[in-house]
Amino acid sequence: MERNLKLYRKRLIPLETVLLKDDKILFCNEEMLVTKWNVLKPRHDFERGISCYFLKEGYKVSRFFDKEYKMVYDYCDIIETEFLKEMDTYIFTDLLADVLIYENGFVKVVDLAEIAQALERGLLSLELAKKALYRLDNLLCMIYANDLKQKVQPYFEMGLAK
Repeated sequence: MERNLKLYRKRLIPLETVLLKDDKILFCNEEMLVTKWNVLKPRHDFERGISCYFLKEGYKVSRFFDKEYKMVYDYCDIIETEFLKEMDTYIFTDLLADVLIYENGFVKVVDLAEIAQALERGLLSLELAKKALYRLDNLLCMIYANDLKQKVQPYFEMGLAK
């Protein structure tokens, strides 16, 4: 029997929850979920991507592609994952801090001030803010050690092949 797994992206700033109804699930187990998708709204810089959700580690790495499937950059989100077993549903809450990794190796950390804003506005608990910062630190350590690239590359290749 095929699963009817549903995926939701929950953002805190702006506050919204979106069903990722068109994401194609390529792989799923207790530790990882890999999806292939097209942008929800038209963009000039990229059109599609492949995302690797590391469910227990608390981050998602997405490779963004232009219309010719040329890599634009990798985009890493710090996330909190909730699985609703009875509904076969994942809710991925974006914990605001993000990391962009360009093909030339340049790394850019963005949106850290949004964590402070979310705390001030009561949108994020202190516990989740601490989780976000610890996960960001772990992710950056993997990036700087060049371990993340090796970890995600096979999944991006799988997504391009399917």
